[in-house]
Amino acid sequence: MYNQKGSYFTKKSEAASMLKVESIHWKSSQPLTEDYIHHYELVEALFDYNPWNASSWEERAGWLDNERRLSADRGELVTALTRYNQEIGNAPEVLNSIKLLNNEQTLCIVGGQQAGLFTGQALVIYKAVTLIRTAKDASARLGRPVVPVFWIAGEDHDFDEVNHMYYLSQDAQVNKIKVEHPSGVRSSVSQLVISEKQWEEALEQLDASLIPTEFKAEWMSSLRTIASESRSLVDFFARVMAKLFGSHGLVVMNSDDPDLRRLESSMFRKLLEENKAIQAAVHNGKEKVELKGYSSQVELQERNANLFIIDGGERILLYADEASDGFTDRKRERSYSREQLLEWTESAPERLSNNVMTRPLMQDYLFPVLGTVLGPGEVAYWALTREVFHHLGMKMPIVVPRMEFTLLEGIVQKNMAKYGLSLEDVLYRLEEKQQEWLREQDALKLDERFGLVKSQFKDNYQPLVELISGINAGLGKLGETNMGKILEQIDFLEHKAADAVRTQFDSSLRQFQRIGLSVLPLDKPQERVYNILAYLNKYGTDWLYEILDSELLPDGKHKVIYL
Repeated sequence: MYNQKGSYFTKKSEAASMLKVESIHWKSSQPLTEDYIHHYELVEALFDYNPWNASSWEERAGWLDNERRLSADRGELVTALTRYNQEIGNAPEVLNSIKLLNNEQTLCIVGGQQAGLFTGQALVIYKAVTLIRTAKDASARLGRPVVPVFWIAGEDHDFDEVNHMYYLSQDAQVNKIKVEHPSGVRSSVSQLVISEKQWEEALEQLDASLIPTEFKAEWMSSLRTIASESRSLVDFFARVMAKLFGSHGLVVMNSDDPDLRRLESSMFRKLLEENKAIQAAVHNGKEKVELKGYSSQVELQERNANLFIIDGGERILLYADEASDGFTDRKRERSYSREQLLEWTESAPERLSNNVMTRPLMQDYLFPVLGTVLGPGEVAYWALTREVFHHLGMKMPIVVPRMEFTLLEGIVQKNMAKYGLSLEDVLYRLEEKQQEWLREQDALKLDERFGLVKSQFKDNYQPLVELISGINAGLGKLGETNMGKILEQIDFLEHKAADAVRTQFDSSLRQFQRIGLSVLPLDKPQERVYNILAYLNKYGTDWLYEILDSELLPDGKHKVIYL
C-alpha cells in the first residue's frame, strides 16, 4: 500500500508481480511550484483551493454545482467528444465516461499537453496517469462520477517543440528521431499533414532504436497501423493515448476540433469584449506573483490580446490597437476590426484560438473542472491567472501537481550496487563518485606521486630562480617562465598517465556513463527527455497499469519505479 510519508509501496498484480516505488523529494526548478507543494501557505493568495486539504474537493464541487455560470452546453459537448473519440478508435469505457457528462453530477479532472512525436516525452504519459488516478480518487471521495480528460493542445503552432523524440541508444548516446516541418507555414500542429513517407522514415528509425523483445513486433505493427490512419501528429498522438488508456476511461480531446470551436463561440466573444479588463487582470496577477518574490513564467506585453487568429492558414497572435479599437499582428502588418472578430465568433469560431493565458479559462468554460493536472512550469504560470478567473466570475480549479517518475531499470540498479552508488549519488554527484572510484583503483597512487614530484621540483627549483634573479631581473623572469613550462609538462604527463589508467577501466566508465544517461540525460530528469516506447518495448505495459490500479496518488514527491 502507498505510504504517505513513505519510502516505497508495493502492489501485487494478478500475475503475482511486484512493483516497488520509492518516493523522494526532488526539489523543483520552479521556486513557486516548490512552495506550492511543500509550503502552500506562502502561495495561497495566488490560488483558490489548497489541494492538500480534503475540504477543498467538497468546496470546489459545491461551487461547480451552485455558482458556476459560464459554461458550454453539456449535450453538445457530449456529442463532440463522442464523435472525436469514436474517430480515434477509443474504448467503450471512454464512450461510457463521455455519456456520464450528460449528468449534472459528473465532474472532470482535466490536463493537457502538446502532441509530441510518438507521444514525445515520458512526462506526457505520467500526466495521463495522474489524471486517471486523481479522477478515481476524487470520485471515491465525493461519491459522484469524475471523468479524466486529456486536452491535446492541437491548436499550438510550435512544431519544433513536438516534432521529435529522444531515446538512449545501445552505445550510450542520447539520440533524436525527428520529422521535418511539412509546409513551413506557422500553422496549428493539428493542421500540418505528415506525409506517408515522413511516417515511414520516422517509424524505421524508431524500429531501429528498439531492441528485440517479446513486445516489439506487436508495438511496431500497432504504430504502423496508427500512422496509416493519422493525418497529423495530433491524430497519431490521440490514437496512441486511446490505445494505452482507453480501457481506463481516459477521454481524449483535440483543442483544435471544429466542433469544440463552435461550442467555444460565446466564450470567445466574452474574451474579445472584455479584452482590456482581462489583460489588466493578467498584469495584476503578474504583479502579485512578483511581489511574493517569484519571477513570472510568461512574458507579458501591454497590447497582447491573449488570443490568436487563423489567417491564410497561419496562426497569428493578436495585439490590441487602441487607435482603431481593433486588433493587429505584432508588426501591425495585418489588422482586424473588433466587429469583424466578434462576427467570426459566430460565423467562423474555428478561426479563433486561445493563448497560454486564456486556455485555462476556456477549459473551465467547456468542462466542469474539479481539478487540473499541471506540470511544474504550468503550476508557476497558472499562478498568474487567478485574477482573470475572478474577473469573469469564475474560480480556479484545484491545481494538482503532475506525478513525476524516474524508471530505474534492473541493469542500472545492478551497476549502481556494483559501485556502491545511492540514488542521491547518481542525481547529485555521479562525476565525483566516478573520480573517487578511479582513484581507488589506482594502485600506483599516481595522483600522490605526481603531486610529490611537482612539490619537490618547485622546492628545489624556486631557490635557483631566486638566486639568478639577483644576477639579472630578466634572467629571474625567464626562470619563472621556464619553471612554469616544466610544471606544464609534468601536468601533461600526469593527464596522459591518467588517461592510460582510465583506458584500463573503459568498461566500468561506460557503466558509470550509462547510469548517468539513464537517470539524468542531458542534465534533465529522465521524464523530460526520453520517450516511453523504449520502456514499453522492454517491459510491456503491466508496470504502467499496476500504477493505475494502485493507491498511489499525487503528493508532490518524485516517484522512482524499480523495474
